This record gives sequence, structure tokens and C-alpha cells, in this order.
Amino acid sequence: MPTYREHAELTTLCYIDDGSRYLMLHRVSKKHDENGGKWIGVGGHFEKGESPEDCLLREVKEETGLELLSWRFRGIVTFVSDDNAPEYMCLYTADSWKGDITPCNEGELEWIEKSAISGLNLWQGDRLFLKLLASEAPFFSLKLVYKNGTLIHAEQDGKPVEA
Repeated sequence: MPTYREHAELTTLCYIDDGSRYLMLHRVSKKHDENGGKWIGVGGHFEKGESPEDCLLREVKEETGLELLSWRFRGIVTFVSDDNAPEYMCLYTADSWKGDITPCNEGELEWIEKSAISGLNLWQGDRLFLKLLASEAPFFSLKLVYKNGTLIHAEQDGKPVEA
């Protein structure tokens, strides 16, 4: 039987951190958006020849107008889903930037108090990696398995964690 290999997506996601808040994107602008109505960080898909940092810097600039000056690569998140190709997401936080926030065509950008984030409409798996960011966890690998849009399994560094 021939082997079928799906094309994997490569993406970045960044939470811009001013100390007590993250800059988050409320995805309310695009039709047919798999993230529609959700609150997420900023980022997107790699372009040909980009490193993770190239993608991070370009996507943050495109979506926010900000130029990052200081950032940390915090982990790799692997998404497995029954309705999409696998995705490998490079997760970052940033704590220094220059420029002014500009409107985003993918939704509304808003500074959200970290203490209020758990009350937002988030993906279940995002709650797991946001807890890891909040606890200053060392670099991690997180695998998130979704079925019909519901998180059914999660692993951190190869070991199951409570989803």
C-alpha cells in the first residue's frame, strides 16, 4: 500500500507582552475563518525561505505595525486535526518593540490583562500553552490533537497532559 504524506503547515504565533497584558487578536474580520470568534496571538504561515524568526518578524509587522526588538522562542506546538493538515507552530513571546499599532485586516487587536485571558473565547489547546507561558516553563514541545474542533488529547514533551 502506498504511503500518503500530508503537507504540514509551518507557522509562528507571538504574544506581545507589556508586563501585565498580552496584545491579542480577536478574529472577527474574515469570512470562513477557522479561528473565527477566537482570541489568539499574532502570527501566520511561513513564506518560502523564511526562518522562524523571519516569519515572526514579518507577521508581527504585517498584523500589528510593530517592529519587534526583543523576543523569546518558547516552544513548538504540533496540531493534529481530523479536518486539516498537521501544523507545526513556533511559539514566541516578545517584550520590546517600536512603532505604533495599526489596524489588522484579520480582526481587532486589543491589550488584554493576563488575569482576564481565561475568560475569553480561546481554543482549548491555547489554554494549555498560555499556562506554560505564564509559569515561565522552559522550552517545550506540546502536541494537541483535535477532533471536530474539540481537543481530545494533549502531550507535553512526549508525555500525556490533562486536556
